[in-house]
Order: sequence, then structure tokens, then C-alpha cells
Amino acid sequence: MSKKTVMAAGVVAALAASVALAKGPGILFPEWSKPTMGTFQAPAKEAGEKAEADQPWSTTTMASSIMGKPLKGKPVSMVGEIIDVSCYLQVGKRGDKHRECGQKCARNGQPVGLLTEDGSVFLLIDEEHDPRRDGLTTFRQFAVDNMANVVKINGTQSEVDKQKAIYVQGFIKK
Repeated sequence: MSKKTVMAAGVVAALAASVALAKGPGILFPEWSKPTMGTFQAPAKEAGEKAEADQPWSTTTMASSIMGKPLKGKPVSMVGEIIDVSCYLQVGKRGDKHRECGQKCARNGQPVGLLTEDGSVFLLIDEEHDPRRDGLTTFRQFAVDNMANVVKINGTQSEVDKQKAIYVQGFIKK
């Protein structure tokens, strides 16, 4: 067997191993790093006020919407790991090994998300429209403090063209 054939076979084997590592049961690189605290069966914390089915959006969201009609939203309670969306979608990083980097990214405005057990990613956003816009909410600090932890999030889910988000109420500064 030639050296080129052996090298090509090695490259193919390395690529196959990389793909197998990257894609587990929905979560990228599932064995690379575990969450810092909590599990999908026993979350470390719970956050967000439970939204009502008949009024899933806050009054400030209703007031800021076009003609008082925000997009469809549904109340949810979802368990997942708080992630730095940019690093997860770019290089697959999450969990305790990525906690410090994820905290830095979140502090500096990178998007924060919830990674569920099936590998779904939801953007996490303060729900109250005007307070969020004016910097009067504390959800980002909660996300920084709980980066890489598995938590239960209560909020309003919205989806547009397969882009999923959970809007979290109850983090207005007092």
C-alpha cells in the first residue's frame, strides 16, 4: 500500500471520528464538557415568571407591537443549559470547560441561549420590550452567572422561519 493511500485512509478515518464526536444525540460534542451545575432531570435553578396562555406578552411588548398585535407567542417551561450561542454555533463549545469564555462573551453582548437535551437551541431574551431596550433588566446578568448551568426557564416562546426564542419575564431592575 502506498504512503498516499495510507495517508488518505487516515484522513478519512479522522474525519469520520470528528463527525461522530461532533454529533451525538442532538448536542454537539456531547462528551467534551458537562454542565457546571444541574442536569436535565434536576435543573440547578428556575427563572422567569410563568406566562399566561391568554396573555403571553407583557404590556410593554403589547404597546410596542405593530397595531397592538405582537407575533404569536406561547407560554413554555423548558429545561436546558445556558450557552453562549456564538461559540456553540461556531465551534460547538459549551459546558464547564467553556463557562469562563461563555461568561465573557455574554458580558460583551454575544447572544445567550438555552440548549435543550434534544439539541435544540433557543435564543433567550428579556421579554419586557421597553425595559430591555433601555437597559433596565437583569436577565443578562442571570445568564452570565448561570452560564453552563442547566436551568428551567419559564417564558414565552416565539418562532419565525425556524428561528426560536424564549422571552423571559421578571427581570426588571428594582
